[in-house]
Amino acid sequence: MKRLRGAIFDMDGTILDSMPLWDTLGEEYVRSLGLPVPPGLRQSLAPLSMRKTAEYLMRVCGVPGPAERIIADIDARASDFYRRIAPAKPGASQLLAALRARGTELALATATDRELAEAALRRTGLLPYFSHVLTCSEVGAGKDRPDIFLAALKALNCGKDEALVFEDAPHAVETAKAAGFAVAAVRDESAAGAEGALRALADLYLEELSDFPLARFFPQ
Repeated sequence: MKRLRGAIFDMDGTILDSMPLWDTLGEEYVRSLGLPVPPGLRQSLAPLSMRKTAEYLMRVCGVPGPAERIIADIDARASDFYRRIAPAKPGASQLLAALRARGTELALATATDRELAEAALRRTGLLPYFSHVLTCSEVGAGKDRPDIFLAALKALNCGKDEALVFEDAPHAVETAKAAGFAVAAVRDESAAGAEGALRALADLYLEELSDFPLARFFPQ
């Protein structure tokens, strides 16, 4: 890889310790409507954008639409958590600051809706590090497709050989790798059982964000 000119960061589970919310939110929402929760719902929803999540809940779980109402309901349930609670992961601000200090431009690529993502990042002090914020809903595809990574790369105006994707979810790591990106996988408890797969898929595996080897990407 050439000198690192651009970095694309996932948010939930990568720089925010927020995955516990999403691990159960879909199931709890379906259950709150008195509907049965199908097996594997959590895993099925993981790669989807908010709109695709709403469409899936309508199609598979029988949640009454329209999709806009479901998205609003889920946003309302998540809003308080992002606005008041969701913490930055240890080492997040230090890594983002170190990358920016070395001239690396940063883009956020998240499945969370923009308003909630920006509220959480503003509260934790991480938002100013990012030159670009992209969401799956706005791009029109979840992370089972590479669209958001490609859009972020275009925003950063650098080549794939000058960029690095930071992700915690196996499906997103797999998508980014298949699209030709170098990937740093970040350990998160939500994917604790997938450590072996992440190590095999990614170019770099970080137990903590503070483990990122700056010297490897910024040789003297």
